[in-house]
Amino acid sequence: MNKKIAAVLILLSLVLFGAVAFQAGSSPVYVIPVRDQIEPGWLLFLERSLEEADGAGAPAIVLDMDTPGGYIDTAQKAKKLLDAFEAPVYVYVNTDALSAGAYLALAADGFFMAPGATIGAAEPVIMGGGEVDEKFLSFWEAEMRGAAERQGKDPRLAEAMVRKDISIEDLVERGELLTLTAGEAEDLEFSDGSANDLEEILEAVGLPEAELVRTSPSFWENLSGWLINPVVATLLLILGFFFLFVEVLTAGFGVGGFLSLICFGLYFGGHFFTGVSGWQAIFLFLLGISSLLVEAFVPGFGIFGVGGLVAVFVAIVLAAASTALGFYMLFISFFISAGAGYAAYRYFRRKGLLRSFVLSDAATREAGYSTSDDYSALMGKKGRAVTPLRPSGTVEIEGKRFDTVSEGVYIYADETVEVVRVEGGRIVVRPVK
Repeated sequence: MNKKIAAVLILLSLVLFGAVAFQAGSSPVYVIPVRDQIEPGWLLFLERSLEEADGAGAPAIVLDMDTPGGYIDTAQKAKKLLDAFEAPVYVYVNTDALSAGAYLALAADGFFMAPGATIGAAEPVIMGGGEVDEKFLSFWEAEMRGAAERQGKDPRLAEAMVRKDISIEDLVERGELLTLTAGEAEDLEFSDGSANDLEEILEAVGLPEAELVRTSPSFWENLSGWLINPVVATLLLILGFFFLFVEVLTAGFGVGGFLSLICFGLYFGGHFFTGVSGWQAIFLFLLGISSLLVEAFVPGFGIFGVGGLVAVFVAIVLAAASTALGFYMLFISFFISAGAGYAAYRYFRRKGLLRSFVLSDAATREAGYSTSDDYSALMGKKGRAVTPLRPSGTVEIEGKRFDTVSEGVYIYADETVEVVRVEGGRIVVRPVK
């Protein structure tokens, strides 16, 4: 009887073990690449990949990493996503995990390194140069130390990756940042071991039969990540301001205005769809453009013009990944585009090409121009503005209506005007005070 019971128990154990093994083998392990910069565009890809892995019941995921670092705030958001994922998360450092990459490797449940791979050099830097203040440096050091402690790794090694003033005997001297090779990290038990490929990692974590499913970013995820790259974003702002200057030099709304809107639209759209900025930045930009359009119909350069420029500048800074980066991109783009716009104006003016856009010569009788209508008799006469002149409009003089232009000031309807100059068929008036 005892033998029968023992046989039944052994049989049930084998069935249960087989079922568990089958379940583990039938659920694929997702491999998510971490290449180049860790930036907000990649964060969208990571979030989508984690959702797919969760839906497929993945027993684990592996981040296949080769990165020089990236945005610290993006790495922190990625850590929260990884913490929320129920299955274990492993990192395969292949070939570099520097700066924010080192942080993500420590934020996982464990990490393995390919032979010759490196990890470390996690000192934060400011875009465009400058010193990182002690407050932020201390915060980032604590983040790295906490991540290492959670994995059971030596927090002193993580600290030495952040601060140059930490020295560790026979490992790193004061004034240098700690960067470990795969062999060094394994000897110090800082990594979970070395692995030649992903299959060896699956073997080490107890999933030797699991299938590997590699994910890749979509076209839109790649595009959005490319658009918010600081270099590309600054170039978009330069082109946006430059084409805006060109539009100011030309009459009406033309190619310059259209290209300017395209460039600014790509800048704000890229930051909005990656979640870097919200509706506030887009609203401020539209408000600024609207104010500048209003200024175009109001004499002088007043509150609408100044307010419009301020709103556009603030919107650009708000849309950026950080305030410091926003100011940096705004300063560089505005002054480069202003210089390029001025140089283009001087070049076209010298070559005479500007005449096709701006009327710079008067069609006078002395220059050989004539018209079938002689308006010279209107010189000095007064009349009434039938329509507003901004600067062109209709004026009634002695019961007859004429198309006229003002001397550059805004003239309201029903104002009394005086003819001050006649240039062929061009009648120039000014308001009578």
